[in-house]
Amino acid sequence: MASQVAPPSSLHPPSTTSSLHTPSTSTSLSTPALSPSSPSQLSPDDVELLAKLEEQNRLLETDSKSLKSVNGSRRNSGSSLVSSSSASSNLSHLEEDSWILWGRIVNEWEEVRKKKEKQLKELVRRGIPHHFRAIVWQLLCNAQNMPIKDQYSELLKMTSPCEKLIRRDIARTYPEHEFFKEKDSLGQEVLFNVMKAYSLVDREVGYCQGSAFIVGLLLMQMPEEEAFCVFVKLMQDYRLRELFKPSMAELGLCMYQFESMIQEQLPELHMHFQAQSFHTSMYASSWFLTIFLTSFPLPIATRIFDIFMCEGLEIVFRVGLAILQMNQAELMQLDMEGMLQHFQKVIPHQLDSGPDKVIQTAYQVKYNAKKMKKLEKEYTTIKTKEMEEQVEIKRLRTENRLLKQRIDTLEKESASLADRLIQGQVTRAQEAEENYLIKRELATVRQQSEEASAQLEQAQGTIRDLQQHQQLQGPKVIPRYTEEFILQLERELVQVRLKEAESQSALKEMQDKILDMEKRNTALPDENNVARLQEELIGVKLREAEAVMGLKELRQQVRDLEEHWQKHLARTTVRWKESPRKNTVCELQDELMSVRLREAEAQAELREMRQRMLELETQNQIQSNQLRRAEQENRNLQERLQLLMAQNKGLQVQLQEIKRKQAEIECKNKEEVMAVRLREADNMAAMAELQQHIAELEIQKEEGKVQGQLNHSDSSQYIRELKEQIAELKHESVPDPVLERPEGLVWPAHF
Repeated sequence: MASQVAPPSSLHPPSTTSSLHTPSTSTSLSTPALSPSSPSQLSPDDVELLAKLEEQNRLLETDSKSLKSVNGSRRNSGSSLVSSSSASSNLSHLEEDSWILWGRIVNEWEEVRKKKEKQLKELVRRGIPHHFRAIVWQLLCNAQNMPIKDQYSELLKMTSPCEKLIRRDIARTYPEHEFFKEKDSLGQEVLFNVMKAYSLVDREVGYCQGSAFIVGLLLMQMPEEEAFCVFVKLMQDYRLRELFKPSMAELGLCMYQFESMIQEQLPELHMHFQAQSFHTSMYASSWFLTIFLTSFPLPIATRIFDIFMCEGLEIVFRVGLAILQMNQAELMQLDMEGMLQHFQKVIPHQLDSGPDKVIQTAYQVKYNAKKMKKLEKEYTTIKTKEMEEQVEIKRLRTENRLLKQRIDTLEKESASLADRLIQGQVTRAQEAEENYLIKRELATVRQQSEEASAQLEQAQGTIRDLQQHQQLQGPKVIPRYTEEFILQLERELVQVRLKEAESQSALKEMQDKILDMEKRNTALPDENNVARLQEELIGVKLREAEAVMGLKELRQQVRDLEEHWQKHLARTTVRWKESPRKNTVCELQDELMSVRLREAEAQAELREMRQRMLELETQNQIQSNQLRRAEQENRNLQERLQLLMAQNKGLQVQLQEIKRKQAEIECKNKEEVMAVRLREADNMAAMAELQQHIAELEIQKEEGKVQGQLNHSDSSQYIRELKEQIAELKHESVPDPVLERPEGLVWPAHF
């Protein structure tokens, strides 16, 4: 079957060709002579012709020397493959009869397809002669005169994103076939052209590895343009496009339908496959993707492909089940590895004698189209439920992840609150220790201040006693004690005032420190605040524990759902052979499963709402605590403001009293200054009078000396009297030391 054949009009001998187009030739196709299953309706010539046709097909498929491959190219396209293989010069009479029969079928195709479809199927099942495969395959799939054929040359000029993949797989397509085994040969080039053109036409499918074997078989029978058109029709009308889509959903459906047929018709083998975990896709995927082209010898696969072109994927189901029936005994004795080896090495050689036996067994297999439609609906329903389950599991996983994130957040908040609480307690202990030390210093300063105040009062009392004593002693003693004693007392008083001022300054600093410490203490959490923080920490721990429990429950529900789902899958795989009552029970279990899923979803939503409610309660409690703390701080600030206002009023009253006393003292000072100035003025006037009197006495003395009126004794007595008078005047003119030094007086500190 490796030969490449051109359309039959270019291959037939002259006598045969003329007989194909002459209406006066033997047996017309208008009679039902094509159905081997109804020999009573056939003429003797037709029966003999069909027998000869079967014999000829068998001889042609077993005699590999009867065909030869000749490669060439079409001159009109520059890249198409033209088949120039012909039969040997000594064609037998049987081959000529088969050419006549299929030549009539081709020439009267429309009439045969409409009126003799059953007989045509029977002929196709017996095998299409290799010379007629190209034209018959095109007629079977209606690939003649397709508009896309004119676009083929333009598609070859374009660039496909799948070119690298196609180039990589070409060498693995029929590597032992003469037409394809040489690198960069004409066969590989035209195979690349067809695959590239289709990847540009159907970009959703693009290129799939198994499709190259189908295109290679087409290129063995016809030029590349016609092979391209046939491949497009196969992809569109024979379910191959759905098989080769990236999702391969149709392949999954075929596996499900084929496994159901095995379970129904070969239950023991099906149980053995399940026991060995030998899935259907492990051996049957290539059957559906390549129509047995990679599993069977090429002549046998080509015969099956003839039937596929006429009947579709049904033949794949039939042949696959027939192969399992023929090998059931051997497969039952093997494990999974042995079964794989059996499918790869033993089964292909079982068909070396010819495909008739397996095809005959295939049409004894029960194939119910309605049952296949029902299985298709069941598979669609199962896949829909699986998608819903996957969505639900994805949602549960998302909720699980969110719960984990919430737990991590709560743990971080709990750790932060614990750190804050510990840090607050440590800071409070340090502040308490500092407060104790400051109180001790304050007590020491107060004691020193009291001692200084006592010394000051003692000094003031001593001054008062001295003043009283001076007043009692009279004015004569004042000149001896007033100046030095008062100066010493003033120095002592200044020193005492300085010490008192220093004590008051230190006392004020201590008071400022105490106020600062009180502010810090108010900023720190008190015992009640610490208790509230501990309560909040306990509440956070409880909510964290609830979240962990909810997470564990969700995980358990996910495991339960997975177990129920596995049971559900196990039930659906064997549901087809169970009684209607069990099917009803299974439907009820499906509804129960759906109810459980909805229940799990509702519980998850309920837990989510509870978690949100707990979060809102926590936020509410935190806001309430913050509001309570703010109100407490506001009350403390108001009390402190009232206290400061009262202190301010007291200070204002003291300031007014000090101002009044200061005004009185200033008035007294002014009066004393005025009195001193008046006494100075009186003294100056007395001094002026005394000087004038002295001047007059001197004048009189000079006049007495001149006149000689005074004697020596009288003059001396007179001079002594004058000196005494002068001394008395000087003594009277000396100012009071208390009144002469008003500026040196040290006033009390509060003045």
